[in-house]
Amino acid sequence: MAASKLPIYSALAANLGIAATKFIAASVTGSSAMISEGIHSLVDTLNEILLLIGIKRSHKPADANRPFGYGKELYFWAFIVSILIFGIGGGVSFYEGITHLQHPKSIEDPYWNYVVLGIAFALDGTSFVTALREFNRQRGTTPFWSAVKGSKDPSTFVVLFEDASDLLGLIVAFLGVFLGHQLNNPLFDGIASIIIGLILTAVSLMLARESRSLLMGESMSQETLERIVTMIEADPAVSAVLESPSMYMAPEEVFLILVIDFNDRLTIDDINRTIPAIRQTIRQQFPLVKRIIIEPGVAGQPTV
Repeated sequence: MAASKLPIYSALAANLGIAATKFIAASVTGSSAMISEGIHSLVDTLNEILLLIGIKRSHKPADANRPFGYGKELYFWAFIVSILIFGIGGGVSFYEGITHLQHPKSIEDPYWNYVVLGIAFALDGTSFVTALREFNRQRGTTPFWSAVKGSKDPSTFVVLFEDASDLLGLIVAFLGVFLGHQLNNPLFDGIASIIIGLILTAVSLMLARESRSLLMGESMSQETLERIVTMIEADPAVSAVLESPSMYMAPEEVFLILVIDFNDRLTIDDINRTIPAIRQTIRQQFPLVKRIIIEPGVAGQPTV
């Protein structure tokens, strides 16, 4: 099921506005946690732009330089996004937190921090609900974490976890500002910034792992492959499917190789007529499979 770009556009609009207001509030109040949150939102804004670039480039048609298409552009840019969350978002948050602990500065009036955090929470919450609905639409009845691990479309789960980390970061920033002001202890603000860095680091590592797996090439699910093999082996012309390696080239595009042991009674002409028929049947039943290579083989003999 194709993903919608709505969660990305929603997150882009929310993060762009929120980043500006957070930096304004940070400049007025001097809050380290607010600076970290502003950087967090700015990085998220850049991330959404990169994901949109990845989606656009992944739709480019195949050419002489990329005969299998540009589908993996999306996986590449999703991986870059995960690195940015870690390198810029997490790194700067750690730096701001440690700097604030070394040179603590009390927040005189947290009013604008509270206003900005409230607005940001409402906008990020709306963006999170939009991303969650899209992810739930895609996963159907699949358990949440199984769907995350099995998802082939990073544009959906990257935005979802970005928004989740946004909301957690806002809660931590609020606690840092509130406790620091109420207890007249600016160290809470610096600690909050470090915790925000830890949240971003954890999210970035998880996203990097999932994006790397997609970039390296993930197979279709074993269940789907078994259904394809069973369907092919039901053909009287086929004795057995010897091998069936596959790889996702894009969220909606699978490359499949089949090594088939055909019935010994078939002539070369029979096999040449059977192969296009098998290819057409697979595409009709499994539209995700865009490219299919079928190679005759003999059971018990090496295929390479």
